[in-house]
Amino acid sequence: MLTVSHVSKHYGKNLACNDVSFHLPRGGITVLLGPNGAGKSTLLKSITGFLRYRGDILVGGVPNKTVEARRLFGYIPEIPSLYPNLTVAEHMEFMARAYRLTDYKDFAAELLDRFELTDKKHKFGDELSKGMQQKLNLCLGLLPRPDLLLMDEPMIGLDPHAIKELKDMIDEMRREGRTVLVSTHMIDSVDMLWDRALIMQGGTLRASVTREELTARGERLEDLFFAITEGPTPETEAPHT
Repeated sequence: MLTVSHVSKHYGKNLACNDVSFHLPRGGITVLLGPNGAGKSTLLKSITGFLRYRGDILVGGVPNKTVEARRLFGYIPEIPSLYPNLTVAEHMEFMARAYRLTDYKDFAAELLDRFELTDKKHKFGDELSKGMQQKLNLCLGLLPRPDLLLMDEPMIGLDPHAIKELKDMIDEMRREGRTVLVSTHMIDSVDMLWDRALIMQGGTLRASVTREELTARGERLEDLFFAITEGPTPETEAPHT
């Protein structure tokens, strides 16, 4: 579903992503882990086509910047980008029109209800608290029901109810055969969700492992994460595979 091949991205002299390659098959939940500054957000923004980069990225077998690819994936950024003069309901309608959705109103209403925004649907974007803005941010990304959903630190700022609903929805997407890539630095927030884990440090992909592989080795994801991020540097240790 998603193929990233030799992707590198510089910000001036700073190498944010260094020759990153991996493949995600259709279906399943992948967590992209790494400390702050590891290159996770840069990688997600490259996949969405928001940044220029070196390398190749395919979504559903086609280049990520094509119209065909953009119809397949959705993106939930870490920081909500809402329109101050649109209400919650108008934001949902705007997203539906952007994706040319037709039969969406029942699902839109379900999302607003699950994330406790129904009574806020006539409020403008700049009238919402930060937590409410993040909930709307999630609803907008989930509404198109994309085949591939990219999520950048989606649980930051959410209350316990919203975290539970988001985890339930991620599990529902897994059962529907959708592909989800969740970027986070909080391992405990995704511990029970993942099928595959990617671990980045210093712009480099240090590990790509499935839950089955890790279980067979008798390891925990948390232990692997700290062994990589607090152990020898990438220059002195070979990557985990």
